[in-house]
Amino acid sequence: MSFFLLQLTSGKFRNRLMALKLTQNLPLLQFGIHHCFAGLISVRLLCSSGLGRSSCAACLCTSAARCIQTHGCRKLRTDFSSRNVTTAVREPSFFASSSVGIHRDSELRFRLTQLHRPSSDEEKSFQQKLACCSTSRQVFSLLCSVEVLSDTMAAACLHLVADLEQDGGALRDPSVLEKDAIRALCFQLERDSERLTEAGLVSALLACTRLFLDPWSTLMVRLVTESQKRLDGEQMAVGELCVLGQAMLAMEGPGSAMLEQVIGQIQKQEPDKWSLPDLVAVYRLLEVCVGEDGKHGDLLNAMHTHAVTVTSRMDPAAVSGVLSSLVALNQRQALPLVISLCKQAVRHVPHFSDEELSHVLAALIHFGHSDRYFVDAMQNYGPRMAFTSHPETVSKVTEFFSRRNILSPTVFNAVAESFVYRADSYSTSQVARQIMAFGRLGYLPPNVGQMFKKVETILHTRFSQFQPRMLLNLLHACTLVERFPVNFLSKVFSSYFLQQLQDQDLRIERAVLAQLTQLYMTVKLECPTYEGPQLLPKYRVKSFLTSSRSLETPVDQQLYNSVKSGLVDILGDRSFFGSQVLTPYCYTLDVEIKLDEEGYALPASQTDEVYKRIALCIDGQKRFTNNVRQLLGKEVIKQRHLRLLGYEVVQVRPSPLND
Repeated sequence: MSFFLLQLTSGKFRNRLMALKLTQNLPLLQFGIHHCFAGLISVRLLCSSGLGRSSCAACLCTSAARCIQTHGCRKLRTDFSSRNVTTAVREPSFFASSSVGIHRDSELRFRLTQLHRPSSDEEKSFQQKLACCSTSRQVFSLLCSVEVLSDTMAAACLHLVADLEQDGGALRDPSVLEKDAIRALCFQLERDSERLTEAGLVSALLACTRLFLDPWSTLMVRLVTESQKRLDGEQMAVGELCVLGQAMLAMEGPGSAMLEQVIGQIQKQEPDKWSLPDLVAVYRLLEVCVGEDGKHGDLLNAMHTHAVTVTSRMDPAAVSGVLSSLVALNQRQALPLVISLCKQAVRHVPHFSDEELSHVLAALIHFGHSDRYFVDAMQNYGPRMAFTSHPETVSKVTEFFSRRNILSPTVFNAVAESFVYRADSYSTSQVARQIMAFGRLGYLPPNVGQMFKKVETILHTRFSQFQPRMLLNLLHACTLVERFPVNFLSKVFSSYFLQQLQDQDLRIERAVLAQLTQLYMTVKLECPTYEGPQLLPKYRVKSFLTSSRSLETPVDQQLYNSVKSGLVDILGDRSFFGSQVLTPYCYTLDVEIKLDEEGYALPASQTDEVYKRIALCIDGQKRFTNNVRQLLGKEVIKQRHLRLLGYEVVQVRPSPLND
């Protein structure tokens, strides 16, 4: 929730009504309305000198005690009492209509109306022009060019200003809230709150939260009060309920009483009667309303069932939105829906925005799913987007391929080439994740020299910016493909760095210790010139084979049984070879055979007079990439180290018919 918002409780709704009545009875803080000339009303924003502070003109707040200046709005000058902010309003011809103009700027003449709304063509034309605005100033110019404005058009303007000006938890340029167009628009929304349509009302309320307006300002109190009134009357459609729910989430958080009321009304309706936008909107609302206790499970199951039947009609935004919601809701039981959405995503791969594609890939990684057609589409699209897409999207593409153990040389070659030219603009996380993908798949691109030279440069210039675990992942990935970060290992093995790896219980995860141990072994075996700090024994593991995030892939049991039967036939007895042998070097051998000097097999239990040790690596399909016959990086480094330790490594691979 944005930092400026107050945490409101359900019992404080009456306070809003009291605040509204209070502000209406403070004459010094009200808009003084005086007739000017020829049907115009002069509206003057006054301030109370007795309070010693000014009201904020940005949100037309009449509550001086709660100015939004502390929430990103620029404070008005202290001489505001002597500098009148005056607007002119045309006397309404209809009760629901009014227009606002500024004396010194006669071009500001728009009218917020409900009785005589713009035609559908006029609204469509306005929305098209609004979509072309790339700055807030252009939005204000567009506002000044129209005479008739519906409440939904007004809310759309506020939303676009929020899109253009939001920067994290504040506005990039808070002074936009002081512009005459925004002030006039907010004033009309405040005054005509009772006459707004449901869609315009809730959209305007949500836009105000996105602009970080004070929730206790008169404008916000009136919008919330009117929303509560219509919510009590059950007048809102599903889409409008979702917008109101999002607004209340921003203002009061998941514990909002109004939000619970919104969800309650949504539950009374049947998902199979919802439109696609409504279905997506409910998914997005439930993301933050469903906790670990699995609330609203029946509603979600009904939505999943309906969503499967309409995925073929979903556009890129809908596919991405639903998949993102399923991840946030951790709906692993909705795999049929995930599969259906993945099939629909194939059609949209070239049309996804960067953010949408990132959400789709993240969801498929989360659920561990991909189909051949989606992979083919990504392999065709990947090389084209490597140089143009957002770095986060490129990182997500490489992560998707690596997590699914899919080696696509065309994609990874393009990513490696773009990395050389674009990596300076990448975050440290993006740098690490892209290199980790190469290490996981054990793949070296044609420009391997240039790529790792760039990695080294980034490490030299931005070493302190890396998160400790992300840095360890990066360096470990380099060793998987025989690129040894010797210049940085002294820092990794230092006590300071090891302390940074500790969790709240002052422990280091076993998987992290395994990475450190393998990094240390790599230095000892492959970098004999290294003379820096050593990894202390207390940080070393005894086995790389673990139940999760293992540095070794367990042997395929069916393939092992076949090999075992053959070895018994060849060697004459089961005692002449060992299985699952843990070596002193942390690696686990699938099968170990000991030979004497004359080449005869010795009993597995014998430790003397062993002349040669043979390590049989029974490499099942899980030790290779899924689409081509290439060992994964962690299997390559294991076999490389075993050879350096004196083992004769013999690979046993299944025939293509047994894959």
